[in-house]
Amino acid sequence: MTENAPVMKDRSMSSNRPELGHNHGPELSPQLGPQFGPQLGMIADAGPANWVDTYAPNALKPYCKLARYDRPIGTWLLLLPCWFGLAFAQLAGAATELYFSYYILFAIGAIAMRGAGCTWNDIVDRDFDGRVERTVLRPIPAGQVSVRQAIVFGVLQSLAGLVVLLQFNAFTIWLGIASLALVAIYPFAKRFTYWPQFVLGMTFNWGILVGWAATNGSLETAPLLLYVGAIAWTIGYDTIYAHQDKEDDALLGLKSTALRFGTQTPWWLTGFYGLTLCLWLSAANMIDAGKFTYIALALIAAHFTWQILSLKINDSSNCLTRFKSNREAGLLLCLGLILDTPFAW
Repeated sequence: MTENAPVMKDRSMSSNRPELGHNHGPELSPQLGPQFGPQLGMIADAGPANWVDTYAPNALKPYCKLARYDRPIGTWLLLLPCWFGLAFAQLAGAATELYFSYYILFAIGAIAMRGAGCTWNDIVDRDFDGRVERTVLRPIPAGQVSVRQAIVFGVLQSLAGLVVLLQFNAFTIWLGIASLALVAIYPFAKRFTYWPQFVLGMTFNWGILVGWAATNGSLETAPLLLYVGAIAWTIGYDTIYAHQDKEDDALLGLKSTALRFGTQTPWWLTGFYGLTLCLWLSAANMIDAGKFTYIALALIAAHFTWQILSLKINDSSNCLTRFKSNREAGLLLCLGLILDTPFAW
């Protein structure tokens, strides 16, 4: 921890919580799972009604959880930027048809690559996850999946994503492959910077560029503005998410914007969400977007305002709800762009 990092309250003295003191090294055995969660094996932020815990065969549950099938919000937040880029290209006239099949391909690719990315993240973070309350029941620290099994599973998911990527033009294929560098770097970012959310933003929103390029094999200024605005959006919503882990992160020497912003988080969110809206508005103006896009942006602005004003940074449930609500913000933008597209009528 740097000397100006926020000092978080040590919760390790809680009667039902294992000690997470500074002196524990990565070799600590993370056999803490049964103490957390509403039932054995259910990961804290998955929700009691998730389909994996309810319906998936026991043999497949650890792999489904490794790929986050029990928590689909991340897949949505990876998929929506792909749809942004595709719909934006259609609205800008860079595409000559609706490309319905591309929307489906991006959905399949998002499921595969989000799963692969989460698998890689859990391999890298396995020693930390075993000492964080929210992540202690993830399959690797819980002993349900070995590192070797996780690597094989991650490779299979990556190959599925590659099959999807190969359906597009050559420029898009290479653009998609370039994103792997960000995927590889992201799990390490919180070890050396208070801005891992910036790296996540670049990674999760790369689909905007891929979605645009898939229709015409090139990039222009408008999708780049949309991309930078989406990075600011991700910094905002993932800061909210990171507030759930801030005390454990502080004890483990990990960094995040939640720790960097502290009690000033609402002001920072105002700045980042405001930047998002400004850049998205500029991009919309650049392509002469129609009324539905601007209505969508107005509704998103109202939604961002609600998130900021109702946020309680020390209430994990409150943070998780507001984080998940960003799916609706993204769907609003998609709907506005698609309704403004001439092909939709």
